[in-house]
Amino acid sequence: MNKPLALCLCAAVCLPLLSPAQQINLENIGDMFGKGKPLKVNGGLNASTVFNSGGGYGRQPFTWFINGSLNANLLGQLNLPFSFNLTNAGAGYSYPTMPNRLSLHPTYKGVTAHIGDVVMSFSPYTLNGHQFTGVGVDVAPESGWSISAMYGRLLRAVNYDSTNRSVLPSYRRMGYGAKLALNREHYALALSFLRAKDHTDPAQYLPDTLHIYPKENLTVSLSATLRPRKGLELTAEYANSAMKLDRRDNHGAAKTSGGNLLETVFMYEARNTRFYKALKAGLNYTFFKSTIGLGYERIDPGYQTLGAYYMNNDLENITVNFSQPFLKDKANIAVNVGYQRDDLSHTKAGATSRMVSSLNANYMPDEKWNLNLSYSNFQTYTNIRPQFEYINQTDPYGNMDTLNFKQVSQNVGLNVNYMMKTAGNKSHNINMNLNVQDAADIQNGVLWKGNGSRFYNANTAYTLLLIPRQISFTGAFNLSYNSIGRNDFLTLGPTLGINAKLFDKKATAGFTTSYNSSASDGQQQGQVLNLRANAAYIFLKKHNVNLNAVHQTRWTPKGNSSNVTATLGYNYSF
Repeated sequence: MNKPLALCLCAAVCLPLLSPAQQINLENIGDMFGKGKPLKVNGGLNASTVFNSGGGYGRQPFTWFINGSLNANLLGQLNLPFSFNLTNAGAGYSYPTMPNRLSLHPTYKGVTAHIGDVVMSFSPYTLNGHQFTGVGVDVAPESGWSISAMYGRLLRAVNYDSTNRSVLPSYRRMGYGAKLALNREHYALALSFLRAKDHTDPAQYLPDTLHIYPKENLTVSLSATLRPRKGLELTAEYANSAMKLDRRDNHGAAKTSGGNLLETVFMYEARNTRFYKALKAGLNYTFFKSTIGLGYERIDPGYQTLGAYYMNNDLENITVNFSQPFLKDKANIAVNVGYQRDDLSHTKAGATSRMVSSLNANYMPDEKWNLNLSYSNFQTYTNIRPQFEYINQTDPYGNMDTLNFKQVSQNVGLNVNYMMKTAGNKSHNINMNLNVQDAADIQNGVLWKGNGSRFYNANTAYTLLLIPRQISFTGAFNLSYNSIGRNDFLTLGPTLGINAKLFDKKATAGFTTSYNSSASDGQQQGQVLNLRANAAYIFLKKHNVNLNAVHQTRWTPKGNSSNVTATLGYNYSF
């Protein structure tokens, strides 16, 4: 399927969807003006700067961020929303996807266009949240039909720089795709596809030792939903992906997993192309206040789509879930149990299979108490960060694009919250939280202590709010204990804070201090003292100025250091 043919098919399907009621009738154009202002404009602007006195930690001494949105409504019929995001973060680096973004989303009745740096999603297996620079459109008439289409650049070309290896080079990647959907009361159908291709430039040099090759990909997904009766829903989705791992190599036979749709129906070129499948099905039934569900998912080893940043593959999941309220809806329990395995093609040296499960129970006997208990052993998807990563963080943007991934076997969490008001003058709140993670290797029925790990994170906090004066006092204590192999790590410390609203609630101000100490196997590793201050003021109802400052001092066996980070921000809405 070539690009002009695909765009023509999209246009042919899209034009009939515009019913006569949605087309502009020139004879009645005067009715569009109505009463009031013909043009209405609203939006907002946010600007902030971050100053870091110490540099270090991989941060720039001075960074700025500007983002805003603007919407113009014409005659009450046409919306023209515009948004942008500008920053100097990472200045001097070249990225495949730039942090600076400009986008426009004009809307008229059931038609919305996307222009600039935008994000669209068709299916988890085709286009799924990948940013592109180009154009897109969503057409959703009242008849139940809808169509979406896009065309643009998925990745910029980035040249290889041997002196800067923090950013990998990339080829310029262009793509286009569409989704056609029909949604009725008792059923729904959807068909989507994405075609993406890397373009090579003779002037661009990428060493083969980097294993970065120009790719080409075509993915197609077909999904269906059936609602035969009230409370019962059946869903299914089948996807096929054809991937050329290196467009420069046009020799060699295709490697298929059998029954590939793209080669037989779309006559996709099979030379040096690998075909993959994905299947997902589910059943959900709601009766009275109970819900039960069944799910199945199978993704071939190596399944990829150039329309997603990350794709899990080589897995088969079978899940059962159930939820039920009880005690007159004051409590609720949700259970999910499943079986998961990999090595579907039987090519790995070792295969893995495991039972996965989760439980979440909530109990709220009255307005004062709220208790929540959770358990899971989803080894791939659970991620708990110790609270000291937040306490000791000085730059609010430092980990904005960081992906933290930790594999665990079991996770148990307990949260208890108690709130009490006294004669309308004071409010007391106590919160306690405990989280335990445990992982271990069992080989031939033997538990190897050196390969196990256990994480304990606990914190308790008390907050006193003086309601008439709008002043709150907070005291907290945090503890993190980690046992990894034969080594133990302990971090603990208190936090104290005060916040207040001043000048008829037009201004807020606060101060927080925290201290934590860490040790490894009983040996002192260091201490951290944080002093935080924040203030904000609203004037003329639409303007907001805020300032946050953090002074951090670290004492370690290797030496002492201090750092000041200040953030100044301005917000304007109209």
